[in-house]
Parts: sequence; structure tokens; C-alpha cells
Amino acid sequence: MSLVDELSAVKPSKEMALTIGVFDGVHPGHQHLIRSMKEKADEKGLLSGVITFGWHPKALLAPQTELPYLTSLEERIELIKDLGIDHVIVLSFTEELAQYSAHDFLSLLTEHLKLKALVIGPDFALGKGREGDAGLIKSLGDEMGFSVDVVSPIQVGNQVVSSTAIRRSLKEGIVRNITALLGRRFMLHGTVVHGDHRGGKLLGFPTTNLSVLKNHALPADGSYITLAHVGDKVYRAVTNIGLRPTFGPGERTVETHILDFDGELYDQKFSIEFVKRLRGEVKFDSLEQLIEQINSDVAMARELDIPEVINPLSA
Repeated sequence: MSLVDELSAVKPSKEMALTIGVFDGVHPGHQHLIRSMKEKADEKGLLSGVITFGWHPKALLAPQTELPYLTSLEERIELIKDLGIDHVIVLSFTEELAQYSAHDFLSLLTEHLKLKALVIGPDFALGKGREGDAGLIKSLGDEMGFSVDVVSPIQVGNQVVSSTAIRRSLKEGIVRNITALLGRRFMLHGTVVHGDHRGGKLLGFPTTNLSVLKNHALPADGSYITLAHVGDKVYRAVTNIGLRPTFGPGERTVETHILDFDGELYDQKFSIEFVKRLRGEVKFDSLEQLIEQINSDVAMARELDIPEVINPLSA
């Protein structure tokens, strides 16, 4: 499907305010930008629209760059829709799109999406070679008849909120920082698959093995207190991410022991929410030491006071 086909399929009923980006994670900085656009739309009597991409432009432009996703496309769309947006428009970032000049791309938006207001961040750029910075976009807006507003980034403490900062904290396993930057707890979604059944048979702690999407970001290897979402119920849990070195070399797995749960979850969708890191991955000298540590982890998961996370920007 060509870019023109994707845009012409939207068919907005009236003129639109738009913002554009990957919005991976839909973190508070993204939310601030999207809400600013929605406020502009409401002020001018326009529809609100978010243009995002099926995959990150760097996957095409810099394929050697490792860029794990914080959210799947489906989750990203849902999080954006939760902000009350009229249209979430997903474009395929292709060689065709990469070759468009800023002028030609914005011309298509005015023609097919009835663009009348564009809200962007200070570092935003579009068009071939990122030629279209804020200054050029404002000039093109004057020419084509749409306004341009530049929104400042959001900070948490002394950190600018960004997907890059969140990925860095995930790599380091700093759950408190991840939660602060995301404005919510980091979650993994996937399907429960069969493992080696070692947890229940050998250790006495049955686990579920979560199959996550390829290229999805994972917290650093180690053990975590988590919340397991099973259907409409939430259970306390302990999740281990890693290679399970006590049992020899293996593939990286995401294994969760759900407290006070008795049931089968194979092939069902399942989510885990990360609350606190307990420790890094450890190779134990014996099964007895491992079992003792798991007992300690489970006790901490039972006793921990788990507060509700409130994103101050969501109020």
C-alpha cells in the first residue's frame, strides 16, 4: 500500500490538528505532546489526529542500530486512543516515504488529512535527510495554511523523559527509574508457552513461560517482584529473566511464579507488570541454595507494600 493510499483511507470528516512520531512507550513526554495537540484541536474546533509508524524509521534508515521496542504497535495504538484522540493513523515507513521532501509530505497531509494545525517537539524533523526542522516546517505552514506549535519536553527530576532514557534504565534494571519515566509500570504482554517444567517438578515453584515479541525490550536479567494479569484478575508474582545459569547454558527466558494461583495458562495471553528488582541473575552452587532464595523472593513479594502508580500528567 502506498503512502497516498494509506492517507486517503483516513477520510477525516473535517479539518485536523496533528502530531507525528513513533511514540514508542507513549511516555509522559509523548502524552504531553499529544494532549497539547488535542487542546489545540479543541480550541480551533478541529479533529485530533496522531500519525505514528508501524515500525521505527531507524529500522530502515539505520538497520545496524539495535532498537528494542517498549510497546507493541497494538499497545501503542491503545495507549494513544486512551488519550481521547479522534484518529490514530499508522503509516508504513518505507523507502518511498523516506524519499519524500518535507514540502511534499506536508502537502499530502494538507490534501488528504485536511491539516490545519501541527504540534511538534523541539527536536522534531521530517522529510528526506531530516531536512524539515521546526523553522522550515513553520515556513511551510505559512505557505500551506496550517499553524505550527513547538512543545517543550517533560522532565522527571533532572532527566528529560525519552524512550532512549527508558531503554537505558531497562538495560540497567532500575525499576524505580523506569516507572518514573514511563508514568506507569513497565509491562510485558505475550502468550504462555511450554518450558522445561523444571520449576514445578524440581523446585516446587511452578512457573509460566512468557513468549514475548521479537525485538521487544526486556529489563536486565535478574529476579523481580511483579504483578501477573490473568484475565480480569491480578496476582502477586516473582519473575525471573535470564539464562538460568544454575542449570547450565540456555536461551533467555521470562519465567513467572504466580502466588496463590492454581490453573493452566498454556497458549493464553498473559501480562506481567514490573514492581521491584530483587537481585541480578545468580548462579547457585546447589538446588538447595536456589530453593532457599526463591522462598525468600516469594516472601518479599507477599510482604511488599505495592502502591498505585499515578502519572501526574494524566490528571
